[in-house]
Amino acid sequence: MTLMEKLTRNEIKELLGKCWITHDAMWFAHALFTHGIDEANRLNRAAIKSMADIELGRFLKIMNLAPDQVRSFEGFKAFFQSVQELLIPDFMNVTTSFDAPDTLSWQFNEKGCFAYNGVKRLNMENHYRCGVLYRIQCWLTYLEIPFEMNPTPRTCLMAEQGRCQGRFTCQFT
Repeated sequence: MTLMEKLTRNEIKELLGKCWITHDAMWFAHALFTHGIDEANRLNRAAIKSMADIELGRFLKIMNLAPDQVRSFEGFKAFFQSVQELLIPDFMNVTTSFDAPDTLSWQFNEKGCFAYNGVKRLNMENHYRCGVLYRIQCWLTYLEIPFEMNPTPRTCLMAEQGRCQGRFTCQFT
């Protein structure tokens, strides 16, 4: 029996997610130790922006969708939920919901944000600029969906408020 045959879909998702996040964390730590927190944050956000554009293009292609097909509330909701099912493993501790016809809400559970927990181990939690929510911002920008984010973090909401929850209010066409 091969590894792919042995593992459940959820085990595969969790394992690949952990490998991806470990790479991301090690990349950030090495950038931090080599260049300092300001440059690590700048490089991280630049990488997220580049990655978001590429991954959104890939998801749209594999789902056979044009960007304008996800610019409505229902289109974006269906798209986001499908992608989330693949990209957001349980260990990330986050719940998202579509509370209104224009709102994507998020909330990290009592274990807190996985990224915050990682930068806290580096004693950088008060200086880390959130990359998790920035990724969603980049997605919305790529899809040309105007939005407002509330609250808008200066650095990291876990560090600023002791919790990370909020919403993206979108202007769908």
